Amino acid sequence: MNGIIDAHTHIWNRDSGDYGWITPHLAVLDRDFGLGDVTAEVAALGVDRFVLVQAADTVGDTDRMLAEAATHPEVAGVVAWLPLEVPGLADALAARLSTGMVVGVRALIHDMADPRWVLRDDVAAGLDLVAAAGLAFDVVTSGPAALDLVPQLAARHPSLRIVIDHLGKPPIGGDAEAFADWRTRLRAAAASPNVAAKLSGLASSVGAPDSWMVDSLRPVVAEAVDAFGPDRLMYGGDWPVCLLAGGYTRTFEGLHAALDVSAADLDLIHHRTTQAWYRLNEWPR
Repeated sequence: MNGIIDAHTHIWNRDSGDYGWITPHLAVLDRDFGLGDVTAEVAALGVDRFVLVQAADTVGDTDRMLAEAATHPEVAGVVAWLPLEVPGLADALAARLSTGMVVGVRALIHDMADPRWVLRDDVAAGLDLVAAAGLAFDVVTSGPAALDLVPQLAARHPSLRIVIDHLGKPPIGGDAEAFADWRTRLRAAAASPNVAAKLSGLASSVGAPDSWMVDSLRPVVAEAVDAFGPDRLMYGGDWPVCLLAGGYTRTFEGLHAALDVSAADLDLIHHRTTQAWYRLNEWPR
């Protein structure tokens, strides 16, 4: 059995000023985090490799992830930020690819003034370069409505591997109408074969540790498995954001208690899907 690859891990340095989204109500996140803060805890759960994912639309955030990867061989790849809409993208992309560690690209599109930024023509040209380079593109949303962008994005860029982070923020423990709305949007996104998703950040999106239960995760997780299949789903711990929901071990155990799949399917979710979608074998350490 393969070890577990955590496909969604963050690090940051608060003194950099890059992380304005960490506001006072997120006090538990308001300090520096490095990979060393969590490796011992996750090793006991079977997690032995990580994909670091950008947490700010800045050069510095990606530089810090790459520096962390240089000293932590358990880092399997980095999902970087790149200025997708600027003429100098080709040079910036080449520089990041030269590190041998960049396996994907992400931007905080849910924080942008233009909710359709990712569909702009100048951004489309940048995403074509990302696809040509063989990189994946992570889509992060603030809620299910933004999932409507994914089918359009997938149709416009059929060779781009798209990864939906956190299942598009489903309404954990929400009412039936909200669940049905999210389900419809997720199914529409999953209909595109170049779209995958992460089982990540589900409890974190709810909030406090006492505000979610395994039973509230079960229908969401089951829907994701049915919509995508395990070959298009990957596990992500969402460290350190998972501290909002009780920490890494509690959220890991809660997700897995809600996940009813075979051992072979679990191996796909734990390892093989991430390896394939981010092409990790093409960036050996």
